[in-house]
Amino acid sequence: MLKVFLLFLLLIAGVVIGPMIAGHQGYVLIQTDNWNIETSVTGLVIILILALLVILAVEWLLRRIFRTGVRTRGWLLGRKRSRARKQTQAALMKLAERDYQQVEKLLSRNADHAEQPVVNYLLAAEAAQERGDEMRANQHLARAAELAESDQLPVEITRVRIQLARNEDHAARHGVDRLLEVAPRHPEVLRLAEQAYIRTGAWASLSDILPAMAKVQIADEQHRAALQQQAWLGLMSQAMAEQGSEGLKRWWQNQSRKTRHEPALQVAMADHLIACDDHETAQNIVLEGLKRQYDERLVLLMPRLKSGNPEQLEKALRQQIKQHGATPLLHSTLGQLLMQHGEWQQASEAFRDALQQRPDAFDYAWLADALDRQHKPEEAAQMRRDGLLLTLKNNP
Repeated sequence: MLKVFLLFLLLIAGVVIGPMIAGHQGYVLIQTDNWNIETSVTGLVIILILALLVILAVEWLLRRIFRTGVRTRGWLLGRKRSRARKQTQAALMKLAERDYQQVEKLLSRNADHAEQPVVNYLLAAEAAQERGDEMRANQHLARAAELAESDQLPVEITRVRIQLARNEDHAARHGVDRLLEVAPRHPEVLRLAEQAYIRTGAWASLSDILPAMAKVQIADEQHRAALQQQAWLGLMSQAMAEQGSEGLKRWWQNQSRKTRHEPALQVAMADHLIACDDHETAQNIVLEGLKRQYDERLVLLMPRLKSGNPEQLEKALRQQIKQHGATPLLHSTLGQLLMQHGEWQQASEAFRDALQQRPDAFDYAWLADALDRQHKPEEAAQMRRDGLLLTLKNNP
């Protein structure tokens, strides 16, 4: 606009001043080696004005040409973005239908022009993995990593998820360890860590992430408690495999008092110690557990204990009968202990008390053995028949 105004002023000046100097045009000489250019001052002014007009015309023409190019490129990019948006929406519909082939095809086509290209490539990678095309999944992951630049967290999360789907458990665990350094309380990272640690038997690491899972409220308390117990049992098995009974006892002593008072762990610990032939320590754990809390699982371990000191177990059982009543399990367990050191009459009475409350094939069999020892073959045979009939009734 300013250029046009200046040109307008020059034209007015030419119109007004031109006639005034018509008789005094002056003389202009431009001399070169081979050329001499002669003109009047008025002619030179006219030439300059014409040159300026030509320059403005060329500038206008070039501006229109380049502006047309920019508009064309913008139009093409707009079409690609619109197409990518429609394809992404269609892919989400196909995802609901579990049509992973179409999902990958629609998400990866024009993904570079989508609103969130990294998301498109990551979803395409998972869709390719779902249909078993690992090469395409890797290609989409690599492209997503290029576009993500410094924000690699979504890419690495998807990578670990795909590794778990491929059962590349140790690779997934390595990836999870790195993710936890960057995002220790990220919900999806913790979920993936749970899977990777369970699959690779990383029980100490599983136990370490449980407080973070509780803080971000991943799963319910019951599930987290089950995970904690699974981690403890895994650590217990590792200690037994590496160092036997001594390793087990050291691990047990290193646990907090609250942990050692967990009935499920007491049962598992006693069971592991029995497997290691350390019956004395196992018996101490069983008796200590029953003093604090009655648990049938601890009672069921008693007949397997061979510590050479069954009197303590019998005493504990009679105490439990006084406190919790004459349950079939307590009477049956007492009968089994009495049989171990030859008290056949008392054992028979205990089994009869158990059978009066509920029929059980094992109790019939044990009672028959005790009656045989007392030289009562007819009654023993009757108990075996009753036990067989009960077995056939329960398993037709």
